[in-house]
Amino acid sequence: MSTTPVRPVVVGLDGSRVGLAAADWAAHEALLRGVPLRLVHAWEQLIVPYASLAGVAIPPDPKRSARLLTDARARLSRRHPGLEVITDRIPGDPATALVTAGTDGELLVLGSRGPGRAAGFLLGSVARKVVARAEGPVVLVRAAGTGKPEEESQEPAAGGSAGGDVVVGVDLDSPDDTVFAFAFEAAARRGTALRVVHGRGPEDGPTDGAGLAGTDSVTAPLGDVLRPWQEKFPGVPVTAQAAIGQAGAHLVDASTDAALLVVGRTVRQGALGAHIGPVTDAVLRHAVSPVAVIPPT
Repeated sequence: MSTTPVRPVVVGLDGSRVGLAAADWAAHEALLRGVPLRLVHAWEQLIVPYASLAGVAIPPDPKRSARLLTDARARLSRRHPGLEVITDRIPGDPATALVTAGTDGELLVLGSRGPGRAAGFLLGSVARKVVARAEGPVVLVRAAGTGKPEEESQEPAAGGSAGGDVVVGVDLDSPDDTVFAFAFEAAARRGTALRVVHGRGPEDGPTDGAGLAGTDSVTAPLGDVLRPWQEKFPGVPVTAQAAIGQAGAHLVDASTDAALLVVGRTVRQGALGAHIGPVTDAVLRHAVSPVAVIPPT
């Protein structure tokens, strides 16, 4: 009788403290899911531009790459006894390597450093490409602190509130079952509530001073969408909020005390590359908590 292979939580490492924060978060997630953790370091050859060595490919230092993974595995094993940790070095373009590695895992975790609401996450080109191209969920985690390198913890911890709710952003015009499934399962694993936020227009009804609406006429459509999921996850308390105005701004506000923020992804191709959608982009730039981006089904 054949058995289904266990799919790990995959995390990309680059040697930074932000990467270690992502690895810490990924380790907790792997324990919650009861699966191994796979540490991946992707590297590519450097092409020297100098005239005397024009076009010469300089291979990366394999010892440094191996040491990075060995040190990270030892650190995580000390912090999380019993967690199975796998390491893997993958040559090639980092974004492509991470996307490929993510297809073999339950989710892919990456680090993202950001100074907060004013300037937003420093979402690098690799992370942006991965988020736009990944076939499975991608979680962006930032290090503790203000985001300034000199103020980040030497032993970084993931952002957000460990005991907070899971928050999910919903588009009622095109609700995605994959987003709901990920959000409800995340809340069930953590034994916490799920807060559901969706944007709406001002013509849909009155709001309070914060731009939130809670009348039956406004929340009824959302309740209809949520009902089958609440029946499937009866142990998950659910709070529904209809928010007027920019949905991204309300989700960013909700992230301040959230354990995890879950959003969908809509990718369209433009002249400058793939766009992940304005709401998801705003959340990735400004949210405080870890953010899970779920690709469309």
